[in-house]
Amino acid sequence: MTIAIRYYSKFGHSAQMADVVSQVTGAKAETTAVPIDEPVDVLFLGSGVFLGKIGSDMVRFIRTLTPDKVGRVICFGSCALIKSPVTQMSELLEAQGITTDVRSFSCRGSMGPIHKGHPDKQDLEDLRQFIESTI
Repeated sequence: MTIAIRYYSKFGHSAQMADVVSQVTGAKAETTAVPIDEPVDVLFLGSGVFLGKIGSDMVRFIRTLTPDKVGRVICFGSCALIKSPVTQMSELLEAQGITTDVRSFSCRGSMGPIHKGHPDKQDLEDLRQFIESTI
């Protein structure tokens, strides 16, 4: 099974999370600046939320994906104000004809004093357990 990890991280939260995914899967975590050039069975895709929306870099990246390059996507992310970035990513992926796994992971992300320190050690451990359960 081939695995790729891509993330967009404005404040470092998604980068922390992508590192955990990388540790569990053995795949290299790369930013959305790195295209998917070879077909992958599973793409772990992570983003935060900025002013209620996923980053425009993530939107552009998703629009480059095609079903012949990506088997399925497992989304992860963090956010401070809304419940999860996963719904926004999933809608864009499905518009591209790409299967989004029903399993996803979201946790709190900090925004100034709101949810300060998140994702924290427990959030990252929860993510680790989630990733282990998906592979």
